[in-house]
Amino acid sequence: MDTDTSTGSVVTLTSSAAQEVKSLLSQPENSGRSLRVFVEQGGCSGMQYSMVFDERRPDDASVEMDGVSVLVDPFSAKFIRGAVVDFSDALTGGGFKISNPNARQSCGCGKSFEA
Repeated sequence: MDTDTSTGSVVTLTSSAAQEVKSLLSQPENSGRSLRVFVEQGGCSGMQYSMVFDERRPDDASVEMDGVSVLVDPFSAKFIRGAVVDFSDALTGGGFKISNPNARQSCGCGKSFEA
């Protein structure tokens, strides 16, 4: 997939998530990278969410939101299309959270799901 608006429907960042990602991207070790959101086998429910700062690959979907470039590989896009990444700095239950409309069932930890 190329960079285009169809990617916008793959993953969306809330403004609080975008602010936190920008803060992390300002660290020297993340310079020039983008946020990659992906899924992989594992977790309590079969598939788990992951995020990492990475370089763009030719087949990635890419979208720019609030000054943050978000990458999603084609395999992951099938499982997380329409997902929303949020961030909370609450002491209890804080951190990044992914709301995925494609998950039939999510684990209590919020980090894995059943497709």
